[in-house]
Formats: sequence, C-alpha cells, structure tokens
Amino acid sequence: MRALIEKSNRFLETPLDIAPRALLLFAVLLVLPSYLFPLHDMTMFAPQYPDGLRLHIYSYKLDGGNGGQDVREVNVLNHYIGMKDLETAEFTEFKWIPFVVGAFALLFLRTAVLGKMAHLVDVLVLYLYFAAFSLWSFAYKMYWYGHHLSPTASVKVDPFTPPLFGYKKLANFEVYSYPAIGSYALAAVAVVLLAAAYLAWRRSSRAQTA
Repeated sequence: MRALIEKSNRFLETPLDIAPRALLLFAVLLVLPSYLFPLHDMTMFAPQYPDGLRLHIYSYKLDGGNGGQDVREVNVLNHYIGMKDLETAEFTEFKWIPFVVGAFALLFLRTAVLGKMAHLVDVLVLYLYFAAFSLWSFAYKMYWYGHHLSPTASVKVDPFTPPLFGYKKLANFEVYSYPAIGSYALAAVAVVLLAAAYLAWRRSSRAQTA
C-alpha cells in the first residue's frame, strides 16, 4: 500500500512538458466561443409558423430569432398552455456559467504555468464534473418547464419535456433541438484536457520504465 501511495505521489509530481502545456493554452482559447455564440439552439415549426420560431440559448442570456421577437411569440403560445414565460432572469444558470467558465480559463493558465500532473488531474476532474452538472441542469430545466403547467390554462395539454437533443413532435409543433457552437467548443475543451493528460501520462510511464 505504501509503495502504491509513493508511486501515485511521484506520478502526480511529474512536471508537464511542452505539449500538455500548449494544449492547456489552446483550451483557454476554446472557452471564448461560449461567450460569443449560443450554447444551444431550438427551432419550432408549425403550419402557422412555416419559417419556424428560433430560440438561442447563450451562456448568459436567452435570445430569439427575428430580433428577439420569436421569444415573445413563444411566450404568447406558452401562455395558452399554462407554461411559465421564458425569461433570462428565470434561468439561474445564466448567473453562474459565465463566471465558472472564466474561472476554468484561469485554472488552465495556472496549470500551464505551474506545470504538474497533479494540477492537470485536478482541473480535468473539475471540468468533467462541471460539464456533467451543466447537462443535468439544462435537462432538468427543460423538464420543469414542461411539467409545471398552470391548471387554469385555456388549452389543456399533457405534461411534456422538450427535446434535449434531436427532434420531437409536440402538439402541432415539430421541435428540433441541438447544441450550438458554444457547446461544441466547451466539449472540445474536455477532449483537449484528456489529450493533455494522456500525453503527460505517457511521458511519465516512459520515464519510469527508462
């Protein structure tokens, strides 16, 4: 047991070489699209909306097509079925996601500068947890909106969950929901961190067998 602990400590104290550090700097750049582009897009088609209604979910706000008019139009429709209005202020995620993403960018820089395997493992685990929690939070929010309908609504519909990914038929609407550029960039961050950890692990393994 003692030998295992000592081996683990030596591994975590392994300095990072140039390749993992460069990947960490690349990860810093990859967080920028999450501020500039949407994380998720939803498009809803119906006979009365042949061009579709579009919702764009950013890390810090909810926006819509036609200069934001589509959000107002969706809220009018939601009123008839008793769904709570979609408003930026109602999404607590918009208050913390931008700050957490920015904090991760600083942690990536810190890891690149300090350059130890322990720092890379820490930031990788934290980032994967953040990604999993964010997905769960978004999925729960979609569920909550579709399952907390007013009993006094003029149009009665069964509780529903808008699609998280892909296509779903809801009443006379065809709904398409997909990740956008911001989410793809954040997913790429996870891939880059895993690649950096793999390169560092491979170097450490070679050093121990040399």
